Amino acid sequence: MQIISHRGWWKSSDEKNQLIAFQREFQYCSDLASKSYRGGVETDIRDYNGSLVISHDIATQNSLSLDKFFSLYSDYNIYTNSTLALNIKADGLQVELKSILQKYKIDNYFFFDMSVPDALGYIRHGLNIFTRQSEYEQIPSFYQEAKGIWLDEFCTHWINSQIIEEHLNNNKKICIVSPDLHKRDYIKEWQEYKEIESKFKNANLMLCTDKIEEARRFFNA
Repeated sequence: MQIISHRGWWKSSDEKNQLIAFQREFQYCSDLASKSYRGGVETDIRDYNGSLVISHDIATQNSLSLDKFFSLYSDYNIYTNSTLALNIKADGLQVELKSILQKYKIDNYFFFDMSVPDALGYIRHGLNIFTRQSEYEQIPSFYQEAKGIWLDEFCTHWINSQIIEEHLNNNKKICIVSPDLHKRDYIKEWQEYKEIESKFKNANLMLCTDKIEEARRFFNA
C-alpha cells in the first residue's frame, strides 16, 4: 500500500501544510528510494494575490508558495516514488498549474476535489485528475477521463473488494481516504484494505492518512 501523508508528515498540528512536514516526508521517500518504497503527500492549492499557494483554509501572506513546494520536491529527486495528491480549493487555476508542473518536470501527481465544471478545464489541458466516490457520490463524475478515483468513507464503511476490483479492472488508480481523517476508528478498515491489497497485488492502491508511521508499519509488516 502506498501511504500518502495528509498535509505532509506532521508531528504537531501547526506543522500541517508547512515546509517542515513536506521536508520530513520527502526525505523519508528519498532515503528509502533504493528499497522501492513509495510514499507521497496530499496538500491543498488555492490562489492568493495572483499567486498559487498551499493552504487548506483561507490563504494569508504567510501561506507557502506552490513554487517553493514544487522546488523542494524537485530537489529530493523522488519523482518516481513520491506521488503528489493535489486538492484544488479554487476554480480557474489550470493554466498556471500546467505551467509550473512543466517548469519542474513533475508528472507523478493528480488533482482532485475541484468542482465538476472546473474539472472539465483540467481535462481539456491534459492534466492528471482523480474523480470521487463516496456514500454521497455513488456515481463518479468524468470517470472515463480520470486517471484514478478518490474513495471516501465520510460516515460509514462501504469500500469492499468488489468495488476495488472494478476500478482496478478499469485501469484506475485508487486512493482511499483513511477513516482517521474523519475522526473514526480505522484499524478494522485498515485490516480489510490490507486483505484486499494482498488479494489483488496491485501497485495502484494508495491510502491517505494522518497516521503515517502507524500505517507504514501496518501495511508493510
